[in-house]
Formats: sequence, structure tokens, C-alpha cells
Amino acid sequence: MTNLILFGPPGSGKGTQADKLKEKYDLLHISTGDLFRFNMKNDTPLGQKAKSYISKGELVPDSVTIDMLRSRVEETPDVQGYIFDGFPRNINQSEHLDKILEKRGSSVTGLLMLEVAEEEIVKRILNRGKTSGRADDNDEGIIRNRFKIYQEETTPVFDYYDKQGKSHKIDGQGSIEEVFERLCTVIDSLKK
Repeated sequence: MTNLILFGPPGSGKGTQADKLKEKYDLLHISTGDLFRFNMKNDTPLGQKAKSYISKGELVPDSVTIDMLRSRVEETPDVQGYIFDGFPRNINQSEHLDKILEKRGSSVTGLLMLEVAEEEIVKRILNRGKTSGRADDNDEGIIRNRFKIYQEETTPVFDYYDKQGKSHKIDGQGSIEEVFERLCTVIDSLKK
């Protein structure tokens, strides 16, 4: 199995690249944002738990996020591998992901971090905000804070997998095709 963690700050192009990578490598793209929306919209038990925290303005605990991810992986046993987008966000989630994959006789193949400068991120998200309908895409202060939180939260996860020789930094600036080619070069080297 090929199991990839796609990392990058908000606006780095993870969703765009994940769509292209899932087609090329026949992988299932699992976005935690999509998982949350699906579970809450369909009022699943996990969605109800998530709503109970969100409605109080609290962060959804790791246990709920991990259970959503585990459930999604368990209901898709016949895939060639996964692209994890937005997960793991901390060491606890990383350790649980390793256990979930180990149970399937697999492991994380690589963590791919799209590196994009903060000014480029701000420019991209403000541009996206013209059509996204998301208020947080139109507020530069919020965008810069999201970038800061991303850096603080994800550095330990990058380091966790780097100690295993699995973390890779990819230049996330340039055209969609240029970034895609850089990602494919790294992924192809991991599959050898």
C-alpha cells in the first residue's frame, strides 16, 4: 500500500494536488474536513459528538477525530492506499495513525510537506475568498493566524516522521503542474 500524508498550510494547494495524486496513484483521499462535514451532516454518532463540542466553541478532541478516520479506513479495505489530508495534526494522532495502518499490515509511506511562503499563502487565500464564501478567507489577520497555528502544530508531526526517514519537503510554489511533478518525483522514489 502507498499511504501518504499531505501537509501544507491553508491555501498551499493540498486539495488540488490530492485530487491529481489520487487519480494518478489510485489512492483514496481522506480529508478530515470532509470527514467532519459528512459525519455531522448525516448525524452519525461521531458527528453528534463532534457537534456537541463545536456548538460549545470547543475543539473536537483527538479521540473523535481518530475514531472518524479509523472508521473510514476500516470501511475501505480494498484500496491501494490513502492520501491523508489534515491528519495527523499532532503526535498523538500520528501514533494512532501508525497503529491503524499497522493493523492492516501497512505503514505511512511518506509525509509530503508543501512549502509555501506566508505572503504567497495570504495572497492565495484572499484571492480564494473572492469566490469561496468563507468569511475567514477575506480576513488577513485570520489567515496569518491560521498560518502560525499550522506551523506550530505541524512541526512536531513533521519531525516525528522525519526521525523515521519519511518526511519530505516539496516546493509548493509555481504552477499546479510544476508542484504536481515535484510531488510525483518524490512519491515515485518512495515506491522503489
